[in-house]
Amino acid sequence: MPMGHTATAQAGSGGLTATEHRLANGLRVVLSEDHLTPVAAVCLWYDVGSRHEVKGRTGLAHLFEHLMFQGSAQVKGNGHFELVQGAGGSLNGTTSFERTNYFETMPAHQLELALWLEADRMGSLLAALDDESMENQRDVVKNERRQRYDNVPYGTAFEKLTALAYPEGHPYHHTPIGSMADLDAATLEDARAFFRTYYAPNNAVLSVVGDIDPEQTLAWIEKYFGSIPSHDGKQPPRDGSLPDVMGEQLREVVEEEVPARALMAAYRLPEDGTRACDAADLALTVLGGGESSRLYNRLVRRDRTAVAAGFGLLRLAGAPSLGWLDVKTSGDVEVPVIETAIDEELARFAEEGPTAEEMERAQAQLEREWLDRLGTVAGRADELCRYAVLFGDPQLALTAVQRVLEVTAEEVQEVAKARLRPDNRAVLVYEPTAPADETDADQTDATDENDEEAAK
Repeated sequence: MPMGHTATAQAGSGGLTATEHRLANGLRVVLSEDHLTPVAAVCLWYDVGSRHEVKGRTGLAHLFEHLMFQGSAQVKGNGHFELVQGAGGSLNGTTSFERTNYFETMPAHQLELALWLEADRMGSLLAALDDESMENQRDVVKNERRQRYDNVPYGTAFEKLTALAYPEGHPYHHTPIGSMADLDAATLEDARAFFRTYYAPNNAVLSVVGDIDPEQTLAWIEKYFGSIPSHDGKQPPRDGSLPDVMGEQLREVVEEEVPARALMAAYRLPEDGTRACDAADLALTVLGGGESSRLYNRLVRRDRTAVAAGFGLLRLAGAPSLGWLDVKTSGDVEVPVIETAIDEELARFAEEGPTAEEMERAQAQLEREWLDRLGTVAGRADELCRYAVLFGDPQLALTAVQRVLEVTAEEVQEVAKARLRPDNRAVLVYEPTAPADETDADQTDATDENDEEAAK
């Protein structure tokens, strides 16, 4: 039977509690009762993401996320979606650098169905994985790449900046979407080996949050997941550590058909799970978190050189986090004008630090965002899994708000001074080009003129 303990409400948790359990096969289980509404959220995190991939097989983690919805031994084809939605629930899955997750929110009386469905594909997906489903989902992922990355304005910015910010060979150098060539190269046996290695109960955390009976829920989990064998072949991810500062400004100019010039930059910041990362989050919130931020006020409101300006944090636990700057210029404004103003604002912030009013507003903003996540059964289930997988302790999710509120203005200023510098960023500059049909016409004219000169 499951082994575990009951947690009491910790200081700063807002009265929220969670209980932790572990099955004999290694599956970690986290339960949190919430009887406010008659719904229950099931969230399953597997400790595998794009950082676990090897060169030549990028995108496999994301491809497998799609394959998990292609049927298992007892659930054929699109049955997982049909059963959940037919029961009044919602579902999805996502892939990141550091994990792959699957989640359902169900009417409370349909909780057993969601648990059975997740257990069936964890235990028996290989029985249904064949060439047809592999080819089907390979095409779906390639089309997703076209629609979200290759064929939209600024679509490859994340991929390009990530490749600049993390050096060649670093586990975070490539993004979860993967390359077209690697997606084409993935074989059915690659997928089967990937599943056997990573989709094991001892490499997963299951959280259930909502209007649940913990004893009955644990009994269902033991019934459906308990017989799935563990697997010990997983290798740890490659070391993602890097120096605190890049030491130089890395830069790339992209000429594409985009609506406006843009300046995007990624700053190397402290790893998630640290007090310094929380301080960095507050710094970026003051500088670029919404229409009351310094950069928005300077660039959009005062100078009117930009139509949008934001600065946010991509939290990463296994590598330095990234401070993500995104500015779209106004009219014919040149990027150097924007860049000069940004550097002035960052230097002033590093010199003066945040005001008391800015600290209060930034902490309130982050507190609201955290409470919004913890306040829904689905959001809380996801956070409990995140802290269990990445930091080993799901209880940390319940006190994250308090840790942000404890950060001082001096700590915020310190991280800004140390990290938000020109020699610690990768920069992407977008310069618009003419539409393809106009470009083709211009090139034809130029060729004709050159041919005339040669003939003379």
